[in-house]
Amino acid sequence: MSRTMRFRLISPTVLGTTLLFGASAIATETTSIPQANQLSTATISATNTSVEAVRSNPIEHTPAVAPLRVDLERMGDKDGQFSRLDITEVALPESQDEPVASNPIEESAPLTDDASVLEQINRYNSEDNALDQVTNVSQLRDVSPGDWAFEALRELVERYGCIVGYPDGTFRGNRATTRFEFAAGLNACLNQIERLIAASTADFVTRDDLETLQRLVQEFEVELATLGTRVDNLDGRVAFLEDNQFSTTTKLAGEVIFGVASIFTGESADGGEIQETTVLGNRTRLNLETSFTGQDLLRTRLATGNFPEFAGVTGTREGEFAFAQPEDNDLGLEVLLYSFPISDRTQVVVAAQGGAFDDFASTVNFLDGDGASGALSAFGTRNPIYYLGDGAGIGIRSEISDALELSLGYLAGEANNPSPGTGLFDGPYSALAQLVIKPTERLNLGLTYINSYNADDTGTGSSRSSFSIFDDAFFQSLSLPTQDVPTSSNSYGVELSWQLSDRFVVGGWAGYTTTRLLSTLGGLVNRGDTSTFNYAVTLAFPDLGKEGNLAGIVFGVEPKLTDTDITVPASTIAQLAAQGVTPPNISANDDTSFHIEAFYQYRLTDNILITPGVIWITAPGFNNQNDDIVIGAIRTTFSF
Repeated sequence: MSRTMRFRLISPTVLGTTLLFGASAIATETTSIPQANQLSTATISATNTSVEAVRSNPIEHTPAVAPLRVDLERMGDKDGQFSRLDITEVALPESQDEPVASNPIEESAPLTDDASVLEQINRYNSEDNALDQVTNVSQLRDVSPGDWAFEALRELVERYGCIVGYPDGTFRGNRATTRFEFAAGLNACLNQIERLIAASTADFVTRDDLETLQRLVQEFEVELATLGTRVDNLDGRVAFLEDNQFSTTTKLAGEVIFGVASIFTGESADGGEIQETTVLGNRTRLNLETSFTGQDLLRTRLATGNFPEFAGVTGTREGEFAFAQPEDNDLGLEVLLYSFPISDRTQVVVAAQGGAFDDFASTVNFLDGDGASGALSAFGTRNPIYYLGDGAGIGIRSEISDALELSLGYLAGEANNPSPGTGLFDGPYSALAQLVIKPTERLNLGLTYINSYNADDTGTGSSRSSFSIFDDAFFQSLSLPTQDVPTSSNSYGVELSWQLSDRFVVGGWAGYTTTRLLSTLGGLVNRGDTSTFNYAVTLAFPDLGKEGNLAGIVFGVEPKLTDTDITVPASTIAQLAAQGVTPPNISANDDTSFHIEAFYQYRLTDNILITPGVIWITAPGFNNQNDDIVIGAIRTTFSF
């Protein structure tokens, strides 16, 4: 009979057993796992009635695995029940020094190096510690009386007590299971039934159930035996790693980007011709990931790089790369933050240095890889309004329900400065409130609001020149040094990501920002307001050509000044004219500049990504008189 047919004969009680293992296969703390050199032979006998021997089917002896024999003898109750059974433990010969089947926790993935061992140990520990005993099936939120397996699960809880669930009250019965996970769950129920039998409380154990369990034991004999061996092996490896690692709480995660880029053609925002120059630079990040409880995270990031920003050449931040880091390879502390849970659904992030909104708020963009993967440009990485937040502060991310996620945060740009008008609350800041609506796992809709003070000077990426007309070029036109521009702004964003299939994701966003000038800049201008708008449509093609690859297309308009009532006083114009300086032109952008980007990310290995791509900016500086800018790049990302 085929394996499929045999499982069709399992009673509802035992069928429920097969269902629980997807979520509770690693719950070995409540049961005893056989060791490598010891297995149980259960002999069930009766003394007052006739005995009907049930044949046993030992499996051929295999290296490093002793055969398991289960002999069941029925007591003569006419209703097929057992009232008293004896259990004996029989030690079998020690296993040979032969290779044993691979780790059951990792779906038969071999242990090849220390990194994989650490990953497997972490996963084993997280699974093991995440399971709680269930005393009533109603405790499982994702199991309802209408489910086809409800009765089987109920019987497992009420009759045998060998089912466990996750602390969040879910069972996750639809998750795929491996043979090793099934064997671990089977072992859990076998030990529970043995305890019930030994306690003489098993008057409800039917012969059919025991015969079915016997067949399951014989079918999964090798897996049951290797469970203990694998755990012993992991224990030895854990001990070795703990003795040789530099810290028991901290892991090092590194990321290095080699970038080659060139502007093939185009004119700058002021109409000047751009020389075709090819550059080679890098961005390097070293993250020290520390956990004290297993659920918290202290991140210390050291970063450096020398990949240039092209704004100094193009006169605009349109098309700027997300991995630009023009720091002449001077190493510094870029990020220092600590995150910890305050409930099963709420996470708190406290940033002392380099905090950003994406540390605690989803950017709802499939192409957001923070410069290391996904989109090449800062604009294609996320809605530009997210760049308005930078510095020290606090953020909260809470899953209100499975369909709603709320993020709140406050970041100060000069939190460590004790001077007047600065500090955590008196200086530049940005505050975010965001609600992400998730009708399904594949559809996310974000609604974002950001209130900022003086954010044009404290933000990162393309924030200042994208949302303020007072960039460096403005002050250069007045022959003045660059200075702070005190402003307050309100930004509104809508983001969408919709995974239509496993191989196609459509997304995009729209952002609108109103900014008020709070100073006359020494009489140079009159106070007023500006309005800025941007939008994008993104297409993502995961696993295109090979698993792990990604192709992406970005089309949109980077922040465009759509309206302003800020003017230059006549006295300023006259003063500049007397000096032979042309006064700056403060006006809304009449022309439209489009951002068009395409890239293909190829996964060379698990740790190396190669991403060629092109960025095309039409009408640079939102001026149709300027020739289009075309930038080509090849980004190579190493992660370790």
